[in-house]
Amino acid sequence: MPEEAAFAFPIGEDTAIGILHTAQAAADLGVVIIVGGPQTRVGSHRQFVLLARRLAAAGYPVFRFDYRGIGDSGGTARDFEAVDEDVRVAVDELVERTGVTRVVLWGLCDAASAAMMYAHRDARVSALALANPWVHSPHTEARARLQTYYWGRLGSRDFWHKLARFDVDWRDSFESLAGYLGRAMGRGRPVSGQGAQQFIVRMLEGWQRFTGPSLLLLSGDDLTAAEFRALAAQSRAWQVAAARDCVQTVALAEANHTFSSAAWRAQVEDATLAWLRNLVDETT
Repeated sequence: MPEEAAFAFPIGEDTAIGILHTAQAAADLGVVIIVGGPQTRVGSHRQFVLLARRLAAAGYPVFRFDYRGIGDSGGTARDFEAVDEDVRVAVDELVERTGVTRVVLWGLCDAASAAMMYAHRDARVSALALANPWVHSPHTEARARLQTYYWGRLGSRDFWHKLARFDVDWRDSFESLAGYLGRAMGRGRPVSGQGAQQFIVRMLEGWQRFTGPSLLLLSGDDLTAAEFRALAAQSRAWQVAAARDCVQTVALAEANHTFSSAAWRAQVEDATLAWLRNLVDETT
């Protein structure tokens, strides 16, 4: 059985806590799980614990940790746009303690966003696993809500029956729809380029500059994933980045944002393992 060891390590002047899952045999490729905030190294529904154990059992050492100011780590909490040092030190720990030479960053939500901004600056990072990346803006939210909710509702016979019986507040419904239409048609922030939210610009630039493989995991029942799809559908630059040969997209049609069922977690683990095996096969 793979071993698990908890230990403290310094990040700047603060002390962070991490868990190392070692593989039974020496490995060249390892995984650092970084977390969306505010989350801990355990993950929603213990997802990161279970994922790390599954990957380690398959031969890939895994390090998961708490950012500074989160969970058991000391220091001041910071958002995902300011965790580069935390990620760099976590990669240091995995490399020094296991001897791996290639590192995969695995992140959910804004941890995926942080990975996209960071990876191109660290030569040890050879691949990215990106689950439901966070690209929120008023514009992308409006497009996602229209696509995932309003168009379906307007096409529903049940909605019109309720409207005819005054079982829904038609004024509120149509005012809300009009607001989302306005933001979706360009009266919100742009999705890329000058004037876009800067973290989205940094994500795109970082991902464009990162030439290693990426696994893109997108849930079907998740507004965050829907926003990412809306962004890719509207922005040519995002379309091109996501369509590169080095990017593999896996759609989990029924899954929610945090893959909260055992079946959805297994799908994520299976997809990650299959992708990791391909990474190893390509270099042997």
